[in-house]
Amino acid sequence: MRLAEIESIALNIGLTLFAGYVFFIIYDLAKKSNAGKLGTAVLFFALGLGLAAFLAKNVVVEMIGGGI
Repeated sequence: MRLAEIESIALNIGLTLFAGYVFFIIYDLAKKSNAGKLGTAVLFFALGLGLAAFLAKNVVVEMIGGGI
């Protein structure tokens, strides 16, 4: 396995763990603030949208040219 392949796999695993941690933080924030169902949905939508944009950027970069 080449170093670039290992780095790519590590990046994908790292981003997956990062996304999971962000969703845990949003859930914990909603739970501690007693946000209710609607408030939790708004928190996940608003804060999750930023994470989705970050991840979508990586997908678009890979589709266009395969990196920097």
